[in-house]
Amino acid sequence: MEWEIVIGLETHVQLSTQSKIFSDSSTRFGALPNTQANEVDMALPGSLPVLNRGAVERAIQFGLAVDAHVAPLSVFARKNYFYPDLPKNYQISQFEIPVVQGGKISFFVDGVEKTINLTRAHLEEDAGKSLHENFRGPHGESSTGIDLNRTGTPLLEVVSEPEMRSAAEAVAYGRALHALVVWLGICDGNMQEGSFRMDANVSVRPKGQAEFGTRTETKNVNSFRFLERAIQYEVRRQIEILEDGGKIVQETRLYDADRDETRSMRSKEDAHDYRYFPDPDLPPLIIATEWVEQVRNSMPALPAQKRARFERDLGLTAYDAAQLTMDRAMADYFEACAAALPAGQAKLAANWLLGEVSAALNREEREISSCPVEPARLAALIARIIDGTISNKMARDVFSAMWAGENGGDPDAIIEARGLKQISDTGAISGMIDEVLAAHPAIVEEYRAGKQKAFNSLVGQVMKAAKGKANPQQVNELLKQKLS
Repeated sequence: MEWEIVIGLETHVQLSTQSKIFSDSSTRFGALPNTQANEVDMALPGSLPVLNRGAVERAIQFGLAVDAHVAPLSVFARKNYFYPDLPKNYQISQFEIPVVQGGKISFFVDGVEKTINLTRAHLEEDAGKSLHENFRGPHGESSTGIDLNRTGTPLLEVVSEPEMRSAAEAVAYGRALHALVVWLGICDGNMQEGSFRMDANVSVRPKGQAEFGTRTETKNVNSFRFLERAIQYEVRRQIEILEDGGKIVQETRLYDADRDETRSMRSKEDAHDYRYFPDPDLPPLIIATEWVEQVRNSMPALPAQKRARFERDLGLTAYDAAQLTMDRAMADYFEACAAALPAGQAKLAANWLLGEVSAALNREEREISSCPVEPARLAALIARIIDGTISNKMARDVFSAMWAGENGGDPDAIIEARGLKQISDTGAISGMIDEVLAAHPAIVEEYRAGKQKAFNSLVGQVMKAAKGKANPQQVNELLKQKLS
């Protein structure tokens, strides 16, 4: 039987406010346990929540960025469940009326553009953290520690429609969403610190079946590599169970990276199990049109807007434009580099950024913001390719020297110091070709007999004679003329 995979993602985006969503406690990461939790976070009697305006504004920004409906009225609800790191025994969230409704995220998978619709994005508070492993009590006994520092941290939970059909699509969607919230500045995107966590809802069904299969939810995946592996494992597990005649149990699961497997955590609760009801301590959230417009006017140009401009004004392909706008700093670097080049050469700048520059950044695990080669210097290097001073191959050597800081990172100084100027003198190249043809008559005869490889061999001999400095285009043109 052929199976179809159905995936939806619920993503917890930690908002970049300095204080928590309902209290003035700090959201700074890395503090000693329980030093950033006040009476509101710990649910002490008599304490009351007060909504953080900055968290709402970040939710509005997201809604505008994904072309969603920003609800003029939304309601906070109590989601009731008991867990040691949840002092109130309920989480303040949004249920029936979320602040952001609908929207869409577009991205590329294997060069093909895909758009996933969003169901909603709602504001809520985070729970605390239970420390189970390798934790010892005051007398050395095995214990579970509770750290309430995260309690009340503002989250925007973004829920997609179940429209993804492979692990690769889910990862591409996750990367696009991550890039967007970091671009907007509403989240720092630090997955190691838990600022961006994904829950994967996965089910399988026979191809052609309209009804969804029973889904499982794999919780709190904090890397794209783990997301891909968790989905792949879960798909294999479910298919094996169904093909053996079994049934899938709706449950919450955890991904174990060490064993590369998911394992059962608890049975999956439905909405009625949480006994949602409006929070009596919080009035409805009213968002006036004027507020939405104020937020809109304060936002940076969106990735989609820059992408369209890169295609329309700079002649980039849709794929290249999408890759360059996955990161705001990368887009800014590209624009600065392209602006310093002659008109019509932006494509060459894009090729260098997505090729040599990105490869060097990945090798050293750097961000573009810490690139040792400034945009103007990269443009100066590309200009030397355009004017024929150096070849593409030479340029890669010069770039490596620039990256290392040789001659102050000045491409012209490096070219001069290394004697890398390309030979473009037609007479000099013509003379080298004559010598090569005279020295290799057998290869010349092979070419005239119709063997194209012989031509490439002759080009190689000329380049060898020129010590790699001859202009390759001129070599090809002059050699063809002489052989004809």
